[in-house]
Amino acid sequence: MNEDSCCIVITTFSDDKNGTDIITALLDKRLAACVQVMPIQSWYHWRGTICRTSEKLLLIKTLPSLFPQVQDCILVHHAYELPEIIQVPITDGLPGYLNWISKECAQPDAC
Repeated sequence: MNEDSCCIVITTFSDDKNGTDIITALLDKRLAACVQVMPIQSWYHWRGTICRTSEKLLLIKTLPSLFPQVQDCILVHHAYELPEIIQVPITDGLPGYLNWISKECAQPDAC
């Protein structure tokens, strides 16, 4: 397994039902091996105002080759006008765990 064989995709949501919809869609389509949810406070500029929002952060464990499909799935299900969707490479990790991610995610041609 090479160093760019797994990644984490990050997004946020503020409505629990919306978050559940996103997570369920990603897992049902095998676009993610694991999704972790953490409560956060986000501060940001939006339309000329500084905003503060209670959100939940999703850490989506997947494959870089699946990023376009993960992004599309999030966009279809996300309630935000402009959701955060970023990919972060996993540069190293426990080989068995990285292999598990790879085995649990669909291959790009399987979707």
